[in-house]
Amino acid sequence: MLDNLRTELAARVTEMQETGVYKPERILASPQGTRVRDETGREILNLCANNYLGLADDPRVVGAASKTLQERGFGMASVRFICGTQDIHRELEERLAAWLRQEDTILFPSCFDANGGVFEALLDQRDAVISDALNHASIIDGVRLCKAQRFRYANRDMAELEARLQEAADARYRLIVTDGVFSMDGYFAPLDEICVLADRYDALVMVDDSHAVGFVGEGGRGTAARYGVEDRIDILTGTLGKALGGASGGYVAARREIVAVLKQRARPYLFSNSVAPAVAGASLAVLDILEDSGELRHQLERNASRFRSGMTDAGFDLLPGEHAIVPVMFGDAVEASAVAQRLWDAGVYAVAFSFPVVPHGQARIRVQLSAAHTDEDVDRAVAAFVATR
Repeated sequence: MLDNLRTELAARVTEMQETGVYKPERILASPQGTRVRDETGREILNLCANNYLGLADDPRVVGAASKTLQERGFGMASVRFICGTQDIHRELEERLAAWLRQEDTILFPSCFDANGGVFEALLDQRDAVISDALNHASIIDGVRLCKAQRFRYANRDMAELEARLQEAADARYRLIVTDGVFSMDGYFAPLDEICVLADRYDALVMVDDSHAVGFVGEGGRGTAARYGVEDRIDILTGTLGKALGGASGGYVAARREIVAVLKQRARPYLFSNSVAPAVAGASLAVLDILEDSGELRHQLERNASRFRSGMTDAGFDLLPGEHAIVPVMFGDAVEASAVAQRLWDAGVYAVAFSFPVVPHGQARIRVQLSAAHTDEDVDRAVAAFVATR
């Protein structure tokens, strides 16, 4: 039986390679940054990290992590409710809640875990979840874990959302859940319109803001701040592993009672080790940086605009937008994969995405700009794409 399984799995891998959907892993031998080194020591221009503010190798953040490592140790070796809570964990939760205009926050090992822990802990068969069709896999998996009724609406389609809310009229609680920014497209969820419908149908609103927190909206507080609806969002999830330092860890910022229940019932929280002390200490330093200045956010906006203009002038097909996620569309998975390989060979790191990550026929290379990119980096990236033709 084992031999048969291995043969079948090998055939699956071969098929993925032949159809262009296989995802190779590039091994880096340097810190994360706008320029990284591969195993041979070759320098690569990096266009695919979630390092939106360039803080992953920022000396201030690294220094804070190192200081915390020396003062608080490597890890907690425990879950939070046993002996895994240090004062810096609670300090970070309080700082995040205040910054995000929420009442309280609970830390998780990742935002995937945060989204995986919310629904089962709060909802049962009497309730309904109404979810955007392009929500992140962690939301989809989290919804599957709970017994609530499940409804789905087409991406950012408010007419369909209203129809689903009407279908769920008999539910005890209705929870609308959406990504703040859809990671494959760089599109913003229309939170202002969503909140209007939520008020009309007495629904709760949950937003995963992983690709926005730190650099979108007033003060970098995310899509809710961008649309002026921070007071209306009931549950806000996000990550420390993208713009906020790029390490690991996630959170749920929400109404006080919601956080209290999650601390007692969310399984990824109850049965996972605490966020490492060094991550907590570094994240506090990141919040200091964000509250001190908006220059990194403004530089990121300039870099994204410069890249979009250069690529458009060069004749590439981009999804429209203003986010630092810039999808360069190819359609065919094999072509997108081949272009990504040619870019790598030329010293530029950008990743091709195809089915099942995106729909059939919508293969793309997703470019992600960073505030740490220089004008020369951005221009080199455009020139590298042009050279692949």
